[in-house]
Amino acid sequence: SDRPELADLRHATTAVWPEFMLNDDIATLYYANVESTWPDWCVLAVDGGNVLAVAYAVPFALGPDIERPQLPDDGWDRVIMWSYLDGLARRAPNAVSALEVSILPAARGAGLAESMLTRMIELTADRGIERFVAPVRPSRKHEEPELSMQTYVERTRDDGLPADPWLRVHARMGGRIVKVCPTAMTISGTLAEWRSWTGLPFDRSGPALVPGALAPVHVSVEHDHAVYVEPNVWVEHPVPTRSGA
Repeated sequence: SDRPELADLRHATTAVWPEFMLNDDIATLYYANVESTWPDWCVLAVDGGNVLAVAYAVPFALGPDIERPQLPDDGWDRVIMWSYLDGLARRAPNAVSALEVSILPAARGAGLAESMLTRMIELTADRGIERFVAPVRPSRKHEEPELSMQTYVERTRDDGLPADPWLRVHARMGGRIVKVCPTAMTISGTLAEWRSWTGLPFDRSGPALVPGALAPVHVSVEHDHAVYVEPNVWVEHPVPTRSGA
């Protein structure tokens, strides 16, 4: 919102994702409306004219009075829908959910992920919102797609921190694991579409292991479709109180 001339540069990090991840219908709704609906919650790290990292978030309302008593099991997809509907209803948000923090490979390892998360939390505090959450996509879960997310999340190192590097970043920043959101994102398509996204044959019904996926893709040759349901992990961060807020 402060630098609208940078809007086109936010696409620089798209290449860090597997192609099938770019075909979630809710993601299409979100990214097509960032500049018009959520510009205050899109943060870029730039060096001159080069983008190093992008972070996205959405504000939303949570509470039993609007039949949203807790963080949703269909995490990423659902909070985007909630935020969009809240905007239409002019409903004031009382929480913010991160959606993505993407760092270009050449800029990794320098603490930029922590800086981007910190900035999003600061924006939350500046607006007097007390809750900041994230449906976290663990960075190494794709190496064990057949393992349940709950079992994966329960793994810790000797120092008690999560074994997963990205979850560990959140924990070191004060993030608390709330629960697994087992249906955080759903991506469906015809077998031809999945072949074009992955280069794999998709010629047998049953679970298929796809590079970059956190769980197997469900394939039905008989019905000519495949469906990927991605689990994430809800993490909540403390939000500092601003004086006068």
